[in-house]
Amino acid sequence: MDSHSRFTALITVDIQPDFMPGGPLAVTGGDEILESLGKLMGSDGFGLLVATQDWHPFAHISFASRHPGKNPFDVISLYGQDQVLWPDHCVQGTPGAALHGALDWHRVSAIIRKGMDPAVDSYSGFRNNWDSEGKRPKTGLAGYLRERRITDVCLCGLARDFCVKWSAEDAVDEGFNVTVIWDATRAVDPSSDEKVRADLEALGVRMAVADDLL
Repeated sequence: MDSHSRFTALITVDIQPDFMPGGPLAVTGGDEILESLGKLMGSDGFGLLVATQDWHPFAHISFASRHPGKNPFDVISLYGQDQVLWPDHCVQGTPGAALHGALDWHRVSAIIRKGMDPAVDSYSGFRNNWDSEGKRPKTGLAGYLRERRITDVCLCGLARDFCVKWSAEDAVDEGFNVTVIWDATRAVDPSSDEKVRADLEALGVRMAVADDLL
């Protein structure tokens, strides 16, 4: 491990069965990134490994099933913000909410569980979505990284256009140098890829492929 790598964290975002093909909120090609993720997680190129995990209570406010007459992927207004309604997914304690069994998680030093407030959604590993007071409470991840002298974060996982994107944006806002490992992510809506990439690059986020980091 070189001196720079010691200050770089790999953050795997929501690698859970419910987001894989066959799951209730399947991301097309989500399983295709598992091999690359395994290599990244086993490499010596990172000083710290962190995972985020969607961990919703039953009947979470973001579930379409909570809203009579609404369907998954409808958009409503919640606390003055657009809220996508999702199929029930990653319910606490269910097999689909577990970290994916195809990967070795023993080197992960922290697991950030998000979406645990029944009344607030959470895409980013760094902050929840907006709450009823118009705030986005922090998860504590930024402080955890800073206390371990991390300056750079590399993000991979699911989904590129929601949880990875929001995590990258918040990481920039928290002052980290941010890289998205593009080929180790997949999108809910692949047609958004060009805009997602442009939005992140405009913030100074670097794009990389997994082979660059191995």
